[in-house]
Amino acid sequence: MPAIKDVARRAGVSVATVSRVLNDHPSVRADTRERVLAAVADLGYRPNAVARSLRTDQTRTLGLVISDVLNPFFTELARSVEDAARELDYSVVIGNADERPDLQDHHVRTLMDRRIDGLLVSPTDGGSPMMLAAARAGTPMVFVDRWIEGEGLDRVPVIRTDGRGAIRALVAHLCALGHRRVAIIAGPAATTTGRERVDAFRSALRESGLELHEDHIGQGDFQADSGRRVTARFLDLPHPPDAVFAADNLMALGAMDEIRARGLRVPDDVALAAFDDIPWFVHTDPPITAIAQPTGALGRAAVTALIDLVEGRPAESVTLSARLVTRRSCGEPEGSKP
Repeated sequence: MPAIKDVARRAGVSVATVSRVLNDHPSVRADTRERVLAAVADLGYRPNAVARSLRTDQTRTLGLVISDVLNPFFTELARSVEDAARELDYSVVIGNADERPDLQDHHVRTLMDRRIDGLLVSPTDGGSPMMLAAARAGTPMVFVDRWIEGEGLDRVPVIRTDGRGAIRALVAHLCALGHRRVAIIAGPAATTTGRERVDAFRSALRESGLELHEDHIGQGDFQADSGRRVTARFLDLPHPPDAVFAADNLMALGAMDEIRARGLRVPDDVALAAFDDIPWFVHTDPPITAIAQPTGALGRAAVTALIDLVEGRPAESVTLSARLVTRRSCGEPEGSKP
C-alpha cells in the first residue's frame, strides 16, 4: 500500500505539501495541487483516517445506539441514518441495546472510547448514567424516536414522530366499524413512546365517548412475546375486547399468534391494529391496519441535526407526523385500499 512519502516522491514535492493538498490548504499553487492529486490517483493512495483524526480531532464517524435491531422499525431507521450519513461523507457505527439499559450504556461507553464525532440514540428507558455523562462532557448528541427527560439532557435535540393525530384517526376508524370494547398492548412505561401512545389512545377514546378500562390495558415491552402474553390475558376476560391496538409492530405479531393459536380469526373474532407499519404487514392474512412513521425522514433529520452540532452549528428538535394506513385487520370492507 503506497504511503504519503511515495506520493511526495511521484509528485516531486515534500510530504508537508502533500499533506496541505489533502487537507485543502489554500496556500498550495494550482499546478502543484494538480501534480499531487494526479500522483494520488496514479498510486491509489488513501489517507490514513486514524492519523488524520489525530491531527484534526475528528473521525467523521457517528455512533448510533438503537433499541432493538430485530424490530423492523429500527432496522429501517438504521438504514436511513447510514444512507444520510454516507451522503455527507460520514460513517456510522451501530450498537444494539436489545431493549436493555445496561447494554445501551455499554454501547455508549464503547462508542465514546472510539472517539466518534457525535452520538444518535433511541433510548431504552428513562435513565442512563452514560448518556448523562456524555451530555455533560459536551458530546454532540441527538435523540431519535424516543428521548430522555430531565436536567442535563433537556438541551439534547429530539427528532421524533407525533402519533397523536394518527391514533385519533385509528380510534375514529374503529368506532366507525362498530368496535366498542377496545384494548391496548402498551410499550414500557419507562419509555416516552410507551407512555405517549397510551395517553393518546385514552384521550382519543374519551373524545369518541368511550373509556379505556384498566383491564383493557396490558403492559408489553415492544417485543413479540409480550404481545402474545398480554393478548392471552385479554382473551381470558369474561368480556374480552373486540379490538386490540398494539403499540408496536412486534407486539402486534405476537397478538396475532395468540389469536390464531386459540382458533380465532382476525378480524371476525378480534380486530387488530398496530403502531409502526412495516412492509410485510401487507402480506399477512389479513393485511394489518397500522400507523406508519416517516422512518426515512426521521433518519435524515436526525443525521442533519447531529452533523450540525458536530460542525459547530445550532440544531433544533424536529417533530414529524404519523399517518393511519387502513387495510383489513379491523373489519374493513373487502377491497378497501390504504
